[in-house]
Amino acid sequence: MTERADGTDRRGALRAAVGLAAAAATATGCARTASPRPTPEPSRPPATPGPAPGPRGFPGLPVQIAHSPRGRPEVALTFHGQGDLRTARAALAEAERAGARVTVLAVGSWLDAHPRMARRILDGGHDLGNHTLNHRDVNALPERAAYQEITGCADRLRRLTGGIGNWFRPSRAQRASPLVARLARRAGYPHVLSYDVDSLDFTSPGAAAVTRTVAEGARAGSVVSLHFGYADTVAALPAVLDELHRRGLRAVTTTELLT
Repeated sequence: MTERADGTDRRGALRAAVGLAAAAATATGCARTASPRPTPEPSRPPATPGPAPGPRGFPGLPVQIAHSPRGRPEVALTFHGQGDLRTARAALAEAERAGARVTVLAVGSWLDAHPRMARRILDGGHDLGNHTLNHRDVNALPERAAYQEITGCADRLRRLTGGIGNWFRPSRAQRASPLVARLARRAGYPHVLSYDVDSLDFTSPGAAAVTRTVAEGARAGSVVSLHFGYADTVAALPAVLDELHRRGLRAVTTTELLT
């Protein structure tokens, strides 16, 4: 009897120990299950753009580009970069307010006067390119002087941003002469950026006229010529962007348009 009782007591104690262990394991498992999951990291905003990209070629496109053949419902609003700083900033702000991205072809001497604008343009998600050093009639210059106009602006872009940008546009001309196109290529620009819609904003025709000219001329793939430094341009931008949106056209950088 004593042995049976002792054995029974030992078996009872063993069962109790096993039960306690199981309960502890269950409790531990419940505690793990109930533990809150790590809070996911919030989505991060897009990284701040880095240096202006080095020039790239676009296979299948001509040396001088006036529009995109891609057929996508996009247009590139391109600005000749010089003139009053407040007006330039206001134009960028209007574009960004509408979610648009533009292309700025900057004059090198303007960048000398306003060096922070190079980063301001890139940090806004826009393209930044070369519109010669002094905005002279580059097609009329002798070879050496024309090359200095192109490389002088490229040097400023490189110093301010780390790259010379994808695009070169000749100053005081819609298209580059064959000589200037060759010089641009030697300087590192495979393509010359022209345009198929001239807003004529530099004639100060009034905001309504600028809007009408762009609206009547722009179509999928268009490259539109605009200018910093003109109040009519800033005043017209909201209506221009509204009209493009109404027609299903999105304003993108030239690089986006042609990629």
